[in-house]
Amino acid sequence: MISFVIPLLNEQESLPALYEAITRTLAALSCPFEIIFVDDGSTDQSPAVLRRLYEQDPEHVRVIQFRRNFGKTPALTAGFARARGEIIVTLDADLQDDPAELPKLLDKLDEGYDLVGAWRADRQDPISKRWPSRFANATVSTLTGLSLHDMNCGFKVYRREVLQELRLYGELHRYIPVLAHWKGFRIAEVPVTHHPRKFGRSKYGARRLVRSYIDFLSVLFLTGYLKRPMHLFGTTGTFFAAVGTLIMLYLAALWIAQGGIGWRPLLFFGITALVVGIQLISVGLLGEMLRNLTFRAEDEYSIRQVWESTPRAGSQPDAEAQNTPRAGSQSGARARTVVRAEPGFIFDGEKR
Repeated sequence: MISFVIPLLNEQESLPALYEAITRTLAALSCPFEIIFVDDGSTDQSPAVLRRLYEQDPEHVRVIQFRRNFGKTPALTAGFARARGEIIVTLDADLQDDPAELPKLLDKLDEGYDLVGAWRADRQDPISKRWPSRFANATVSTLTGLSLHDMNCGFKVYRREVLQELRLYGELHRYIPVLAHWKGFRIAEVPVTHHPRKFGRSKYGARRLVRSYIDFLSVLFLTGYLKRPMHLFGTTGTFFAAVGTLIMLYLAALWIAQGGIGWRPLLFFGITALVVGIQLISVGLLGEMLRNLTFRAEDEYSIRQVWESTPRAGSQPDAEAQNTPRAGSQSGARARTVVRAEPGFIFDGEKR
């Protein structure tokens, strides 16, 4: 099954055409599907339009309506938690990305990738959106090692297990590819046709641009130092403490040689550097203590699949076979190969 997850805010004009485009595309693919619309607190007629679509096609349409506007990440999270498909597709509701391009992304997914994003090669947006986006994509690619042209395009195709292993909060939806890359998933992108916006207005603004860079700093910390906070705070703190110590040793030698150092600015700088260094090292140690208290071994790795031989139900291997496994040998019980996926959805620390 393919699950479409579509977050939306005040998109009443585009919803009927979007529904028709999606159903037309999926009918050609001849596969079971569902369309999950997540209304993120719309104040126009979007709820009424969604209700009509649901009543028209309750077999395929599902609607989640928020009490107010919570943001795109919570909207996607709600959709992911309720999606039933093994393939999950995200798409913005503004019709700038064409659902008819879905087969191209699915073909790329079939090549062995876990996440395939759309690349708006000829983006039909104002320059005020295109240039900041290009700069952001270049910055993210350089600092994370994930080479993508269009990190924030809403049109993406995921294997279910990708989203099962990610914890999303705040506004981290922008950097799902980075988080998935950190987990070891294989990621690709496919050029698609991008259309000018026909209905409504863009929700993108300067405030979102600033927030996106703040979120990127969070992602850098999560992917680089979440599990080893002492490496960040300890390294920085050691540098400041070393600088402060060297300054204080120099001033101590100067005091011994000359009998006084007075109120030198260097004295205040040395004391400040030493105190800051000690504080940063202390923060790093506290972080390590918290990490140790909340440590779970399964968080240290990401499993693609498991191949193993297990005895059939009702059969018990003898103790010697359990304790002394040998290459090429099996116990008296017949064995079967099992492939299993890992684990369930996790949102805000709760497994579902």
